[in-house]
Amino acid sequence: MSSRIESAARAAWRCHPLLLAAALLSCQGDRRPAAVVVASGADLQSMNSVITTHPLARQVQRYVLLTTLVRYDSTLAIEPYLARSWSWSPDSAELTVRLHRGVTWHDGRPTTARDVAFTLSLAADSAVGYPRRRDLADFREAVAVDDTTAVIRFSAPQSRVPDVLTDLAILPAHLLGDVPPTEIRQAAWNDRPVGNGPFRFVRHEPNRRWVFQANPAFPPSLGGRPRLDRLVVAVVDEPMTKLAALTAGELDVAGIQPAHADFVRRDSALTVVDYPLLFSYAIVFNARRPPFDRLETRRAVGLAIDRVAIVSGYLFGFGEPAASPRPAGPSGIGTSGPGVYAPGRARAVLGDSLRFELVTVGSGEAAMEQMIQQQLARINVTVTIRQLELATFLERVRSGHDFDAAIMGISGDLQGGYLRSLLDLTGLPVPAPGADLFRYYADSMPASFLYHARGVQGMNRRVGGVRMDLRGELPTVARWEAR
Repeated sequence: MSSRIESAARAAWRCHPLLLAAALLSCQGDRRPAAVVVASGADLQSMNSVITTHPLARQVQRYVLLTTLVRYDSTLAIEPYLARSWSWSPDSAELTVRLHRGVTWHDGRPTTARDVAFTLSLAADSAVGYPRRRDLADFREAVAVDDTTAVIRFSAPQSRVPDVLTDLAILPAHLLGDVPPTEIRQAAWNDRPVGNGPFRFVRHEPNRRWVFQANPAFPPSLGGRPRLDRLVVAVVDEPMTKLAALTAGELDVAGIQPAHADFVRRDSALTVVDYPLLFSYAIVFNARRPPFDRLETRRAVGLAIDRVAIVSGYLFGFGEPAASPRPAGPSGIGTSGPGVYAPGRARAVLGDSLRFELVTVGSGEAAMEQMIQQQLARINVTVTIRQLELATFLERVRSGHDFDAAIMGISGDLQGGYLRSLLDLTGLPVPAPGADLFRYYADSMPASFLYHARGVQGMNRRVGGVRMDLRGELPTVARWEAR
């Protein structure tokens, strides 16, 4: 297998235009001793935190360009970030946050409580379409008391600081405040974003790269100047092209397929980093129409899928078979187990007439989808796989709801709020705030979870200070070093 991978990587290096584009980075000044090039499988969509769904883009927002009020530390405890401290009212329905002084936007304007109030209000506006808006169901208002104090009011008592505050990067009110919420997706800021984080935006070349440089004015109280001079996110969508660029030294950090991990480990210049993710794959059912308007059909399809075989055969062990949305992990997250595999019971429910289309993102072999297709074929279920590019997929699934079932990668959060957004895709009713979403999923089966992923990154050994964990690939990026 190693020789086949090496031959394919060499062929990708010779032939693929995207790899040639990555190679040009060295000619344009982006490759330097204190620079790191990270691969992304798709363009980052936007740096606007209220409209972005791309998982890596959301990490770039909160760890690179912008700041969040609070963040998770390596033990997944909430710690201060832009907010230096906070306190709750006696009824736990009002959160007062006090901001660090001296945090400036990259155009020199101060970051103030007005920016906090503006961002939360914008995210809660139904006209914006913030992907985690349901996590703000209890949000009532945010008010800037003075430049460094904001009060966030909720309609019901809160048991803890909402997870969404670790994810929603604060936006500049002085640059976006005059944009109507209905036009926020077309705002000029989205193309040339001005942040307040440890790195400044330099340029974006659509479908090629995003370039950021160190912000020398980032306050020591928030971590100070990054150790890297420059961070480049290069768009390389083909796995073999990405692998070839990694082994050629044109990429420093790149997600790799589990099948390629041993090949990368054999290269003395590279290492493999694998780590748990709050990221799962599932078959999401459209319950608005047959055949998945019936709970019995949704349950039966889940019984007919051998998740252990998918994790061992497709992921080479880099994942956890999933019986539910709840992966194994730190406190507050349980173990889902591999789930029940009972094709005989499934066939008894489904009979011989079930057919459906399974939509997915991609243009390659769709190996996992083919495994699912073959497993369901054993009980005489006919699955047609339709691969779509990302924008078309999102239009059909998120906007038009024009699908039977869809394979989706789903970014999670520690409090399970992401499950409400996922329910919107299925057509099933969304429970009231405070409901046990994990129990609701078990009872109504809006999606059949397949596995909880582990990240697998190939990394050049010249890059130090890297820690990847449930927070993602970039939580320590400001402390990365390039040797």
